[in-house]
Amino acid sequence: MRRIRKPILGATVLALLLLLSACQTGGERRTGSDEELPTITVGVSSAFPENQIVAEMYAQVLEAAGYTVERQMSIDSREVSQPALENGEIDVKPEYLATLLLYYNKDATNITDADEVAEQLDPLLEAKGVELLQHSEAVDTNAIVVTKATADEHQLAKVSDLQPVAGTLVFGGPPECPERPFCIPGLKETYGLEFKEFKPLDVGGNLTVAALEGGEIDVALLFSTSGVIAKKGFVLLEDDKNLQAADNIAPVVNAEVVTDQLRELLNEVSAALTTANITELNARVEVDNEDPAEVAKDFLEQEDLV
Repeated sequence: MRRIRKPILGATVLALLLLLSACQTGGERRTGSDEELPTITVGVSSAFPENQIVAEMYAQVLEAAGYTVERQMSIDSREVSQPALENGEIDVKPEYLATLLLYYNKDATNITDADEVAEQLDPLLEAKGVELLQHSEAVDTNAIVVTKATADEHQLAKVSDLQPVAGTLVFGGPPECPERPFCIPGLKETYGLEFKEFKPLDVGGNLTVAALEGGEIDVALLFSTSGVIAKKGFVLLEDDKNLQAADNIAPVVNAEVVTDQLRELLNEVSAALTTANITELNARVEVDNEDPAEVAKDFLEQEDLV
């Protein structure tokens, strides 16, 4: 059941409140509105550091504007978070354009241009009571990664270089990888890769990194904006056949809570995000073990968004 939204105050009461607020001292909310704002539940598409950082940005800009925010930052997968967004269990979350499009339409084409992907997504989301807001310049795609030792042993620089040796290698990544078009199905269809074994781990997180470092897996699925790749000296294999697509980060919002004010606040976050700065923020969490909420706060303050 959706939360009941409180009605707009009558003109007389509103005028009285405006008169009282004019007499008060202290800072104003960025919105300049005295209307009581609804509670917004911010979630994640799945619980990995980057998504948690961006979700925290959404939560904090909304709180700074006067919203009460509840957080759901430990959702395991899109298969859980997207239905939750559609039915109002959560109201807002960060998403990735092409991956979200393929969630709704596994046969979608023209998925390398962010604007084209957004145009295809709009009617699919509208039919589910969801609105896609402005996507950012920040792009995060699946990254196929090996250790330097493995790269040297098999002379690996591109994903296509894996084809002759994939049958001897163990591949590790998110548990949903066997069903995801940019993961095992895409690697098989686009590159002809059939690995010796797939080991389900986590979503580009510590389990996958530890398994790759420890030799439990030979090839890992991480994310292109992961700060741990450079830190650990891993080799990011070039996606030479362009399997990965326009996975720009964007807010998706349940239509029942969308207002011009909310759009503006979240679109400002999108405008500030780039691939370079989100990679730096990810490293602070993944490598330096900082708290996603604190990393988000620092960024928002630096960009003058709170």
